[in-house]
Amino acid sequence: MDEDERARLRTIADYQFGAGAGAALFPAGETLSVWRSSTGRPQQVRADETRLVSYGTDGRFTLAYAGGVRLHEALGRPRVEVGEESVPFVRDGKNAFAKFVRHADADVRPGDEVLVTHDGALLAVGRAELPADGLADFETGMAVKVRDGAGTGE
Repeated sequence: MDEDERARLRTIADYQFGAGAGAALFPAGETLSVWRSSTGRPQQVRADETRLVSYGTDGRFTLAYAGGVRLHEALGRPRVEVGEESVPFVRDGKNAFAKFVRHADADVRPGDEVLVTHDGALLAVGRAELPADGLADFETGMAVKVRDGAGTGE
């Protein structure tokens, strides 16, 4: 990957996840590979054959667990905190339900990529299905559609 492409990917990550996300996901000096579609469009970014993110046709990243670990260590956000009852399920890649959400960062919106945590430990990554206030207030429904849990691997 050339430095111009790394800079473009960093810009997208900073826009989507906040300042510093690009440097956390795609650090300088690390060998990254970009898997492309037959038309040349980037589809996945990998480090050491481990997927960090996929690049959607909408121009946004979807996180893999390895990418979530990098964001969690560097920024700790965007975060949805779940209670103890959900830990074994979410870690295994099952969805997180609103009933068990203890906290959500105020800027989380439906469709955002989020980190699902418990007591500061990253359990999974996925897509928020509700806005931040709904995540914390609702007693029914899916809160986060989990894509990749700590126990699922790639």
